[in-house]
Amino acid sequence: MCPSEYPRFGIERKTMEITDVRATTVTVPLEAPLLHANGVHWRRFVRTIVEVETDEGLIGLGEMGGGGESAELAFDGLKYYLVGHDPSQLEALRFKILNPTASLYNNRTQLHAAIEFACLDVIGQALGVPVCVLLGGRLRDEVPFASYLFFRYADPETGEGEVRTVEQLVEHARALKEGHGFAAHKLKGGVYPPDYELGCYRALADAFPEDTLRYDPNCALSVEEGIRFGRAIEGLRNDYYEDPTWGLNGMRRVREALNIPLSTNTVVDFEQLATNVLDPAADIVLLDTTFWGGIRPCVKAAAVCETFQLGVALHSSGELGIQLATMLHLGAIIPNLTFSADAHYHHLVDDVIEGGKVPYHDGRMEVLDGRHRAHAGRAAEAG
Repeated sequence: MCPSEYPRFGIERKTMEITDVRATTVTVPLEAPLLHANGVHWRRFVRTIVEVETDEGLIGLGEMGGGGESAELAFDGLKYYLVGHDPSQLEALRFKILNPTASLYNNRTQLHAAIEFACLDVIGQALGVPVCVLLGGRLRDEVPFASYLFFRYADPETGEGEVRTVEQLVEHARALKEGHGFAAHKLKGGVYPPDYELGCYRALADAFPEDTLRYDPNCALSVEEGIRFGRAIEGLRNDYYEDPTWGLNGMRRVREALNIPLSTNTVVDFEQLATNVLDPAADIVLLDTTFWGGIRPCVKAAAVCETFQLGVALHSSGELGIQLATMLHLGAIIPNLTFSADAHYHHLVDDVIEGGKVPYHDGRMEVLDGRHRAHAGRAAEAG
């Protein structure tokens, strides 16, 4: 049914229109530089904050990873599609930005994610309800999180925050557990030789025997290294073994050799998900609202996973409070959230949300609502 047909059923519908789209690059400080398989996050996360303004004066906020002139120009190039569009027409919006022909030339998945976030924000403001209500209603008020353990360089100004030795890693994990209540811990590997990181992982298991663990080398291991590492940790309290090697075929070979569940956040579209259902390479899909192109695609993917009995967890591609809110509202509504979410959030020193960072308690975070409103002024100030 198209909007023009609504009056036939006696439904009165007042439309809104998007009048402007603005993108602002912000950088938010980290406690210390974070090491990963592809290099290092320097002392700041770079993000792009997107404002979608409507003719009713409402401004919705979205967020995308990365930034700078190219990111801002990419959003500016979408104004032709967006100005005049009703933000509540989300499926039409998706096809405008992500239709198959356009996607052959431009991968706009993350751009669409940020705009969808902002449109859902606008709709929620207009109706006076949280986004989770728009998406079916919350099933939980809080979402559990795991600690996200990076190897880290020392902060060059303070000399603090270094995590490079086994002892430093365990001490860092203990401080996060004591400060935030985490009962699950994810080690971001792919930085040092596998045997060294295996020793670190075993040390975490020894230090926290009641907690669960997960290891993610960001696909840096060969299939053979992945199998050897996986066999060495099979007896530990693993949540899962995340993306040990690259590609579905490689993951499938590792999975067939191990008695430990494999997870992935590199399966990030429905064609790959369908392939994984038909010939499993991963047992658990980590849903990232940015990588999947928005909250609504993640809801759909979670339903597919529920149908085929795949596990589901939430993943962050590096977030401020805006993307964090999308993770929380997604976590609030999907029934098959199997594991604690992972997020970089406890490495951030500040946030664009009014009042600064949102707290954890007992390893959980409350689903954000209007009390935690992020705003463009603070975002621009952070930049």
